[in-house]
Amino acid sequence: MRGGYRARDSVLHRLPAGVKLIGLALASLALLPLGDPRLLALAFGTLLLVYASLGRAGLTRLRQWLPLVPVLALIGALQAWASALDMALASVLRILVMVLLADLVTLSTRLEDMMAAIGVALRPLAVFGLNPRRLALAVALVLRFVPVLASSFQARAEAWRARSPRRPRLPVLAAFLSGALKSADQVAEALDARGFSLPPDHRSKRP
Repeated sequence: MRGGYRARDSVLHRLPAGVKLIGLALASLALLPLGDPRLLALAFGTLLLVYASLGRAGLTRLRQWLPLVPVLALIGALQAWASALDMALASVLRILVMVLLADLVTLSTRLEDMMAAIGVALRPLAVFGLNPRRLALAVALVLRFVPVLASSFQARAEAWRARSPRRPRLPVLAAFLSGALKSADQVAEALDARGFSLPPDHRSKRP
């Protein structure tokens, strides 16, 4: 699960996890009502420069999102058919920018730091009987799983292309979903082995 993080000495890596998560939330809120494709294209271009500044690791990270292109093309085609080309372009660019922004946070933030920052924000929920540590772990795992699953799908699609001239089809998707479920089970078993399923007062008594 540490596959999403890439250690590097950069300004982005040195920023506190809380600052990056707050920035991600504010950026997402600002992007949602934005409908001008030119502004969204500018944001997308800026993100590409940020990834390029991270060197080979950043460019490799961009390539793992290539499987998202057919999905975005389908979304854009449906939007263009239902409304207008400008709106379709804005929708596709908005999704791209938000995905790449979230991935930047994952790429530059250790899981432990992310959990600590999210746990502080969720601490008031303890009043309602919710465990902030578990909620923080769940959110951090979702953010960490996104690039891991994207990389897994890309690897399976490339393996298919190496064996067949046809485009990846249902067998690749089925194998990907099976692998994702298996990984989820392995993570759940690892967390259970470390006592995350136990209350805090019982965790210290577990051998």
